[in-house]
This record gives sequence, C-alpha cells and structure tokens, in this order.
Amino acid sequence: MYGSWARRRRRTAIRAGAPAAVAALLAAGCGGSGEGRTPAAASATPSPLVTSDGPFWVDPNTNAARQLAAYTRAGDSGRAALIRKIAEQPVGAWIAGEHPEAAVRAATEAAAKAGRTALLVLYNIPHRDCGQFSRGGAPDGDAYRAWVDEVARGIGERPAAVVLEPDAILHLVDGCTPEPLHAARYALLKGAVERLKQQPATKVYVDAGNAGWRSPNALDEPLRRAGIESADGFAVNVSNFQTTRASREFGERLSAKVGGKHFVIDTSRNGNGPYTEGDPAENWCNPPGRALGERPTTDTGSGVIDAYVWAKRPGESDGPCRGGPPAGAWWPEYALALAGNSR
Repeated sequence: MYGSWARRRRRTAIRAGAPAAVAALLAAGCGGSGEGRTPAAASATPSPLVTSDGPFWVDPNTNAARQLAAYTRAGDSGRAALIRKIAEQPVGAWIAGEHPEAAVRAATEAAAKAGRTALLVLYNIPHRDCGQFSRGGAPDGDAYRAWVDEVARGIGERPAAVVLEPDAILHLVDGCTPEPLHAARYALLKGAVERLKQQPATKVYVDAGNAGWRSPNALDEPLRRAGIESADGFAVNVSNFQTTRASREFGERLSAKVGGKHFVIDTSRNGNGPYTEGDPAENWCNPPGRALGERPTTDTGSGVIDAYVWAKRPGESDGPCRGGPPAGAWWPEYALALAGNSR
C-alpha cells in the first residue's frame, strides 16, 4: 500500500463576492499583518508572485471566514480570535469538477481588483487519488485537456499562481497509479503546464511531494517528463506537515537537479512538524497536535523559494479518519486546534 506522506484529500472551494459583514470582519486581516511570521532577509531575486498591493488574495467567503462571522455573531470572542488566524490568511482555491471557467474568472477578477495574485490548486487529473478518499478527476485525457483550457480562459491575463495536481506525479513514482496510465498522465501534465503558461501573468508550480516521502533523486526525471522545463517551478509539502526547514532543504536539493527551478512551500499546517505517533500509514490524515505554520509570504529569504503558501485550507478535513468528516469538509474543532496550537 502506498506510503502516507503524499496523500491529500480535498474538495474544490472557490467563491467570490462575500457578504459585506464577513468582508468587514476580515478587513483588518486582508493581506496579513505579518504577526507571527519568521523574520527573513530579502530574496536574492524578486519573487514573481508579488503584486503592487501584496502577494496573495484573501477570499472573504471561505469556510473559515463564515465560521468567524458565526462566532462573532454569537459573542464567542475566544473562538473568534482563534479562527481569525485562519480566516484572515490567503488560502488555495481547489479547482475540480466540471466547467471551472466561471469560478476561476470570479476568483482572479476579485484578486486583480484587490491588486493581488489568486492562488489556485488544480486537482482534476484522470484517475485521481488511486480510487481513495478523493478519487475522481476528469473522465479521460480529452476531457482533462478541455478542462485545463477552461481554467486558462478563466484566468485570462490576470495574475495567478497555480499549484498543479497534488499527488499526480507521486502516484506515478510509487506505483499507486497503474503503469499503463503513466505515459498518458505525464503527457497531460506537460500539456497542462504549456497551456497555462500561455496566460501572460500565470505562474505554474508542479507538485513534487514532500520531505518525508522520498529523496529528490526519485523526482527529477518524473518532473522533467511532466514539463518542469516550461513551468515556473514546483511545489512541496502540499497538504502535508513537514517542517519549513526540512521542506527548504528538500526543495533546494530538488531545484539543483532540475535546472535551478524555483519552488513554493505549503506551510499551512506545519507549525509543529509531522505527527510521529501511532500507525505511520495513517499519520497523514487529520493528525492531532498539529499547528498553523508560517503565514503566506513572498519574503522567504531565498532566491529559489518564491513563496510560503497555504495551499491546503486549514480546518478542512483530510478524510473520514480520527472522527473527521469527509475529505474537504469543514471541521471547526480541528481548525480551532490548529489555531490554538500555533504561535
């Protein structure tokens, strides 16, 4: 059975045009205050994700934002303060399912209006997740190519950072995806990179696993087959819990193997590092005692790390384990624990 480190279970959630009350609650936090961030020197080269008014767009109608509004209405200031740690941060919009163009356009338009970059996580590759918690994806290659084309049209000329298909390469490398499907998947990923890069303000980062999974030696050739040469770089630690330090070291080693490509790190839930107790095969799924990590920023102190991002949306379940709801469903108790354990 496939090792736990690469698995992530998510649903798409992308919304724009939040109620005014929720937007007002987040006004103080939009763009991030910088509180709790790890101080870092300026990058050796400017990050390509920076826009005129800060890096990433804060969606004012996420599950966390609605939970914040509910706690505030109820006068529950303690829990509201905890959920605010999540609600005020920019998180990834997971794009899956049919006809994504309108939703992507709404998100990128809202982001552009705010002078920000939209963070999109594309998650619709055929035979997704090897039939497990987040199984599904496009029915075939033609449908996937048409789907990516819709995403690209939805982005248009507006700024967007795209994390491309979490687990898609890893499930090829580890054998979870049957071998007869490998060539087609590599071709689809390469084609997706090339199509998305036709959009003038789109940055594409191909998912490349995490520091707890395998050595970078296992990933450089798969990344090349998946079109890393045409991409802006790769993403590490998406929906995982590896520390930022370990992720930086892993990414830097992998970068050196793929022509110095830049990368982004998902720091959404890595504040306490990975869970190491219990069954190692289940440590990826709603592990207890985890914490929020560094807030999203392009000030990473590294010339090859473009940003720390919250690709995973903290508080949304990994799947029906440890008492959690289905994959991608909002779980307020888990969200409160993540926030309560964070610095």
